[in-house]
This record gives sequence, structure tokens and C-alpha cells, in this order.
Amino acid sequence: MSAEALAPRKPGFREIFSSPKLLVIMALGAASGFPNQITESALQAWLKDAGKSNTNIGLLTYVAIPYLLKFLWAPLLDRFPLPLLGRRRGWLLVFQIALAVSIASLAIQNPALSLSAVAITALVIVFFSASQDIVIDAYRTDVSLPEERGLAAAANNLGYRACAWLAFAAALIVADNYGWRAAFLVLAAAMAAFTIVTWLAPEPDYRAPPPTTLRQSVMVPLRDLLGSPGAIGLIVLIITFKIGGAMALKLFTPFLMDLGFSKTEIGLVAKAVLTSSAIAGGVLGGLWMVRLGLLRSMLLFGVLQTVTILAFYALALTGKSFPLMIAATAIENLTASMGNIAEVALIMALCNSRFSAFEYALLSVLALLPRYLLGGPAGWLADHGGWSTYYIVAFLVGIPGLAMVWVMRKRIAALDIRR
Repeated sequence: MSAEALAPRKPGFREIFSSPKLLVIMALGAASGFPNQITESALQAWLKDAGKSNTNIGLLTYVAIPYLLKFLWAPLLDRFPLPLLGRRRGWLLVFQIALAVSIASLAIQNPALSLSAVAITALVIVFFSASQDIVIDAYRTDVSLPEERGLAAAANNLGYRACAWLAFAAALIVADNYGWRAAFLVLAAAMAAFTIVTWLAPEPDYRAPPPTTLRQSVMVPLRDLLGSPGAIGLIVLIITFKIGGAMALKLFTPFLMDLGFSKTEIGLVAKAVLTSSAIAGGVLGGLWMVRLGLLRSMLLFGVLQTVTILAFYALALTGKSFPLMIAATAIENLTASMGNIAEVALIMALCNSRFSAFEYALLSVLALLPRYLLGGPAGWLADHGGWSTYYIVAFLVGIPGLAMVWVMRKRIAALDIRR
């Protein structure tokens, strides 16, 4: 029997949107994005106000390391469910309360007197934030049916990006008018409010019990991932699918500055276009995935996200041009966000609900590797080859990921009917 014959009926938009799950997934995406900018942009502004040097501010960005290491403790969250609110929501409640308390603790600190205390607190916030992300990713994976994965990824993306921006904006506005102590207390209260969403969220329909030993929570999912048909090819696909887009945006700000755009122009225009187009791309990608399915979405979005890199190549040849800069930024980020939705849906499809915390954390780190490893080679290429060469290379390195989609097309199509 063909895969098409086995595929479940595709629901209509009205049927999917009427499900309360999407609203919960969006709200949990907002909870995931909320603490992110507190320990990045808001923390940097606070330290700048306190008179700290750019060197100190730069060193404190390393508190984000737990986001890359979260797969190390993810198996514990699969193995040890709490006796409250089910396997996922119990841990979510704990991490959200811990986040609220640790954010509030920033209000009693003074970076001018003790930077180390601020750094330790920020590291604790990031640890709890990364842990919350593990559980939210697992919950979204467990609760979403195959036909819902695209919209679930889009809802999460919308909530995450919108709330990350709101947290940063709220921090600066309150701090500007009432001081940083009041800002952190307001942020802590807002973080605590997300526990209401966790309390009301529906529990996923688990088809298998959690692992019974810690060894089982690590070894079995590794065998599950690596022992499945085409496993190595799928892992290569996850690593390479977004590599062209990651390179295109890796040095985005220096690229625009070299073309003659001022920092104000970049901050007010380019960043606004980048954020809005990324949100639009996430929503559009999720909607299209309902009709296209996983395979056709990855093929279409993969082609679009690769070809549109050439818009930056055109900008590099043209030089400073506001219309072209806005168009290139908008179209590249729109399609890159669509590609991101498809990749998230692929990772969700690969996860087993017994081990989704560990499997999703591990696969998502693999997907992020190019973003963190490209810095050195990208900078060297920009310095020695120029920006036009840089974006031609970015376009070329995007092609292998697209080719891997075609090579793995039968396996991807099979994932689309797996429940």
C-alpha cells in the first residue's frame, strides 16, 4: 500500500485553528522567548548603565552556554516525571517559578559593586531558561499530530519572537522611568504569569510510558535515532539544511556597515525588517505546510531560502541602497523563516514521545551547529574575498542541504504519516 493511501486525512484550516492546542503552543513559545532577551539585550543595557566596559559586557555573553549544552540534562527530564501536572507540565511549572525567582533576584544586585554575582545569577537564569525550552519543545512534539506540526512550529515561532521583543522593550521602558530594580520585578511577575498557561494546558496523549532507568533514557533514544532507516542521512540533512542561510546572516551587521549604512539605520530599519519578515515567514510557512506536507514544504522552502541568498549578493554589487537593502533583508528572512519551520517540523517528526526531551534537544543542537561554527571561516572569507564572493559561497553551501532533501525524500515522506 502506498504512503499516500496510509496518510491520514488532512484537516481544514478551520478544524486546526479551532484546536486550543495552537493557542497553548503559542503561549508556551512566548514563555520560551521571554527570558532570552533578559540575559542578552536587557542585561547588556543594565551593565552599560552601570558603567561597565564593552569587554566585560562581551564576556558576560558566555552565560548563554547552557543553551548549547541542554541535551546533557534533557534525559533526566524524560526519566523523572514529577507527581504534578503530568510528565511535561510538572517540570514546566517548576522551571517557570525558578525563572521568576531568579529574575527577581537581579533586583537586589548592583553590577557596579559585584559583577560576579550578576554573572552567576544570569547563568542560573539561562540554565532554567534552557531547561524550560527542553520541556516546551518536548511538549509541542508530544501534543502535535503530523498535520499540525507546521502550524505548531509557526505558533511557537510567533510567540517566541514577539515575547522576546516585548520583554526587552518592557525592560528598557520601565528601567528608563522607574529604574532597573522595578524593571526586574515587573519581568519576574510577568514570568510567573506563564504558570497559568502551564496549569491550563492540555496534557499530551502519551502512547508509551517514560523510560524506567537513566541508562534507558539515553541509550534507547540514541539507538532510536541512529538505528532507524536513513538515520545518518537525516542527521546530515538537519545539519546542512540551514547552513546557507546561517552563513548569509552570520555577519549581517558588519556587511551593512561596510556598505555605508549607519548603526542607527541598521537598528531602526534593517532589524525591524528582519524581525517582521521572520515572523511573517514563520506564519506563512506553517500555513503552507498544512497543504503541502513535510516533504514538499522542505523542497519548496529549501529552494526559496537558498535562491534568495543571492539578494544579498545583488546588494553587495550595488552598494548602499535603502530600497534594495530592505527588499533583500525582507525576502531572505521571509524564506529563511519558512525553512526554519520546515526543519522544526522534521525534528518533531523524528522524535519518539518517550524520549522527546532528549531527542529534540540533541537534534536542535545539531541544527544550530553551523550558526556557531561559521564565525571564523565566514570572517576570513569576507576579509579576503569580499562581500560579493561571500554571498556566492553562502548560496553554494546551501545547495548540499537542498540536495539532501531530495536524496532523503522517501524517508521524509514516511515521517509525515508517523504518529
